[in-house]
Formats: sequence, C-alpha cells, structure tokens
Amino acid sequence: MRSLSLRTIGSEALLRHALPDGSFSGTTGGQFQTDSTAWGILALAACGGSAELLDQSRHLLMREQLPDGRLCVDRTHPASYWPTPLAVLAWQDSEPCREAQQRAVRFLLETTGFHFPRTSDVPSAHDTLIKGWPWVGDTHSWVEPTAIGIMALKTTGHGHHDRAKEAVRMVLDRQLPHGGWNYGNTHVFGRELHPMPESTGAALTGLTGLVERDAVRESLTYLQHKVTSLRTPISLGWSLLGLAAWNESPANVAALVERCLANQERYGEYETSALCLLVLGALASEMGGQVPLISASMYQGRPAALTQ
Repeated sequence: MRSLSLRTIGSEALLRHALPDGSFSGTTGGQFQTDSTAWGILALAACGGSAELLDQSRHLLMREQLPDGRLCVDRTHPASYWPTPLAVLAWQDSEPCREAQQRAVRFLLETTGFHFPRTSDVPSAHDTLIKGWPWVGDTHSWVEPTAIGIMALKTTGHGHHDRAKEAVRMVLDRQLPHGGWNYGNTHVFGRELHPMPESTGAALTGLTGLVERDAVRESLTYLQHKVTSLRTPISLGWSLLGLAAWNESPANVAALVERCLANQERYGEYETSALCLLVLGALASEMGGQVPLISASMYQGRPAALTQ
C-alpha cells in the first residue's frame, strides 16, 4: 500500500463519517461528537484533506468550547472533558483557532485528576500523588488521557512546562517493570499486570522528545513484538504511532493495515475515532519519525503566550 493510495483510502473513508456542516459523527449517519470531530480533523489533515473543510470543522469544534477552555463529550456533562487535548491538537497550526487553543491549554495546565497519598491498604503499587489527567473530572489520572495531554502541551510549545514534566513522570511511573503500559496500574495485590498495546502506543507517542530512549527501551521491544499480531484499529493505530514516534516500524505495515481494514467486512464499519487512529498510525509509519498527531514545529520558537 503506497502513501498516495492510503491517503486516498483514508480520505474517502473519513468523509463518509463527515456531516454536512463539516463536523464528524461517531458512526456513519450519526450525530455530531466532539471527540470524533477532533480525530476527524487530525486524520483528514494528515491525508491532505480540503483546507476549506478543515477550517469549517475546526470552527465547529470551537463552538463546543466552554468559557473555561474545556471541551466535553457532552455539554451537559462538563466533567467529561477528556476531549480537550484532542481539540488542542486539532487546532494546531490554525491561526483562527489560536485563541481557543490557548484557552484549552490554560485549562490543561490548571486541571488535574484526583490524587491521594498511598496507604498500607491500597492494593496498587504506583505513586498516587503524581499528577496527570483523568478521563473524567475528579477521578484518578490514567495513562492514555495523560499521554494525549502531554502531546497537546508539546505541540503548543509547553512540553517543558512544570505541568508537562510532572505528567511525564506520572507516565514513567506507570510503566510496567518488564515493558509496556496498561490503563495505569503496575502491580495490584503484589502481581505485575499485563501491558496493552494501545496504552503503550499512546504513552510512547506522548513521551517522544521528552525522555531518553533507554527510559522506554523495554516498552519499545514489547510493542515491536506485539504489533504484527494486532487486528483491531485502536490497538494497531496507537501501536504504529508509538513505534513511529521512535523511528521504529514493522516491515509489513501495509499488510497489517489492509488486514485490519478488511475486518470491517466481518465486524462492520469502524467508529470514527478508531478509523482515524488506524489512518494516522499507517501514515506515521511512512513519515520517517514524524507523527501526524504532533506539529513538526513543536520545538521551534517559544511557547505561545497564553491569554489572560
């Protein structure tokens, strides 16, 4: 599968999930979803989608932003603000979205999950005081939302902000001793848990450029061995992104992606976020270490000044 054909296939598949107003639904023929729209923008931009459609989609995403900068899965549930860093990524390199992006960044810098001191009766082994980001407000910080939060800060020039540094420490603290990550625990009741490829890929994508390779070497080895057996779009997409972020890629990416796409004949059409992750992961493997989730200029210049 060559890059041009993949971009075409990705664009055509993504456009089937686009609504007439330029936003994206979770499934074909569905209704607007904040997270699906953010993922759709990222994947469509990576495929070279229409600038006009992308601007329209980004504008619609801005309409969902609450006054404090957050974006939620549903406006009636403001605690479900985990799409906020996705919106930051979707707005990258867009001048009309800069103010909205800055407000979202401010929200991330000022927000954290629920943290508490470990006591002798806590069954998990990770450091519960290190701050990352949660899926839902007032709950504990976990690996994937924290990894995406780090990506959002990196792409806006805040990768070395104290908030980002602590989030990096949190992700490293949740790395399993034998490599890889799961949702966010290492040991429970004294037993080491198993890694999951999607969590590992997200963590590796977030950490690139901020830690040395030795800090994640065993996790890269785990994912290199695991990726060829993956058949679902979220696991394969995040895995390809995580490996590409460290200049690694399986030799048979095209075959892996084609096999995964073919599974839709059996299981039905993938949801928008899953399809986007697969497209982004496949493209990342062809881009020589540049991850399409994160702006290539993430370390150029100074951090954008936050609005007051």
